[in-house]
Amino acid sequence: MSVGGIVGVVIASIFVLLVIIVFVSHIKIVKQTNKYIIERLGAYKCTWSTGIHLLVPFVERIAKVVSMKEQIYDFPPQPVITKDNVTMQIDTVVFFSVTDPKLYTYGVENPIAGIEALTSTTLRNIIGDLDLDETLTSRDIINNRMRLILDEATDPWGIKVTRVEVKNILPPKDIQNAMERQMRAEREKREKILLAEGEKTSAITIAEGHKEAAILNAEAEKQATIKKAEAEAESILKVKKAEADGILMLKEAEAKGIEYINNAKPSKEVLTLRSYEALGKVADGKATKIIVPSDLQNVASLATTIKEVVTEK
Repeated sequence: MSVGGIVGVVIASIFVLLVIIVFVSHIKIVKQTNKYIIERLGAYKCTWSTGIHLLVPFVERIAKVVSMKEQIYDFPPQPVITKDNVTMQIDTVVFFSVTDPKLYTYGVENPIAGIEALTSTTLRNIIGDLDLDETLTSRDIINNRMRLILDEATDPWGIKVTRVEVKNILPPKDIQNAMERQMRAEREKREKILLAEGEKTSAITIAEGHKEAAILNAEAEKQATIKKAEAEAESILKVKKAEADGILMLKEAEAKGIEYINNAKPSKEVLTLRSYEALGKVADGKATKIIVPSDLQNVASLATTIKEVVTEK
């Protein structure tokens, strides 16, 4: 083979090798989480999904590789002014995902910069309607309002804002110091209130205990007095009953007649009754001598008993 033939074969081999290299380099495998935006001669042609695709050399190109995963961007703190003219720094975290790769590619020049600008302006508008205390206690309201506004604004860009979180709220240093003093005073106030309530409850409990003890003591004394009075009354009734029975026995003995007295030895009761009769005669004023029996005390006691029985009847 001549030299010219060898050169031709080498050139042909190199050309074939170059064609194979170019062909292989234009074979693309699209992953499940990505979308490829393909342009032909500068115009949008199609969107590649998962699988193997062949890119026409020198005619088509991959304009953008779009990730379909949910993306998270932590934006730097933004200065905002509250309704009561307090300037603070607030940084936010935005969660979003791409719903339309074509709109995401051609809808806006820089989607991330656009979301950051929207977040900043939306945050200023929302915080401008709230005072300091509301801003510190209304994170959920701020998050929801920002998500709705950003989601609506980014819809033409093929973006779905799934969540917005206010990460940090940084008031000025003097405001932070004032808030710390206020919280310390509030804690001390709650402590004093709890101590006072505890002392009050303790005093009430002690007073109620003394009250119940006094009531129980009075009730016990009352019951004891009643029992004692009942016992004394029962004792007196028994004594009186015994005395009344003795008087009845005397009357029965007297009713039996003088014969019993003359023919039998008089009993103690009969003698006592006769003593009473003698005393009656002495009391009429006709007697010049008074004989006092030796058992005068017993006679007087029995006379009193007879009087009480007669009075009761």
